[in-house]
Amino acid sequence: MLLPLAALLFWATLPHAGRCVPLPLQDEDLLADAVEYTEKNPETLVGLVDEDVMEGDMLVSYDRNAVDRRWPSTRIPYTIDYTLRYRSDDIKTALNMISRHTCLVFQQRTNEPDYIFFKVAVGCASYVGFMGGQQELHVGITCTVGNIVHEVLHALGFYHEHTRMDRDKYITIVPDNIMRGHQKNFFIQRGETFQLPYDLPSIMHYGSTFFSSNGEPTIVAKVRNNNMGQRFAMTPTDIQRIRLHYKCDQVREVAKLYWWEPEVTPAPVYNVHVFDIKGLPHNTTQSPLGGARNDSSADSGV
Repeated sequence: MLLPLAALLFWATLPHAGRCVPLPLQDEDLLADAVEYTEKNPETLVGLVDEDVMEGDMLVSYDRNAVDRRWPSTRIPYTIDYTLRYRSDDIKTALNMISRHTCLVFQQRTNEPDYIFFKVAVGCASYVGFMGGQQELHVGITCTVGNIVHEVLHALGFYHEHTRMDRDKYITIVPDNIMRGHQKNFFIQRGETFQLPYDLPSIMHYGSTFFSSNGEPTIVAKVRNNNMGQRFAMTPTDIQRIRLHYKCDQVREVAKLYWWEPEVTPAPVYNVHVFDIKGLPHNTTQSPLGGARNDSSADSGV
């Protein structure tokens, strides 16, 4: 909590204003609201204080042509900075969630020149796609295992689900509720969908109040889905997307996909559901509404 709190002592986004101003230390309610927002949305923290970060948690590379490249091997080396060793179990759990049902294998780096470097930071963030060399992935104090999975998927080359070209059939963006200066985080991007259905509960989908200036929704699903923005586990579609992107069918077959759905009540208890790959859930199509932008930094990831 200390690092996010230290940052919040210098700035805060005031409700209904959508702008950053010095935080009045005597305003305990505002501080509590800001801390609560940070804890619930750690993926947006970096983007709030750095305008060069795309969509809240995607670090921008000066070599933008690199972001549409897959990692050259399904064996991906990584190392954890000594200052982040206390999160080693969480990081390894996140990596295992990805490798369990894909062909990707994450291994401790020895002398490989290209690798993911997990480092401590304020908030969660990652570059998108294979960059080469030491590729940083930021893990803040409030980043959960699910947040780490989300950032690793960015590093593997995947963008946010809500920026898909077909997103307006399934969600409505509410511009009036978006923090001033952060509308760009909701622009549509060109990307490869692998002809998979739009996935509201994807671990790569924004939550309903991401970058909200007033606590009201910035994204509304056209068909209600209580799991939109969840960070508990990858969905079958998330897993299938990885398998297609990295051509896992040519490596080994995965018989089953698992999806943990959180109970709404009474507390954090999880039910496991088993899906066959051929039984991936499909979303219903709704009428489109919204705008788009073609950003040269967007790539084949979603």
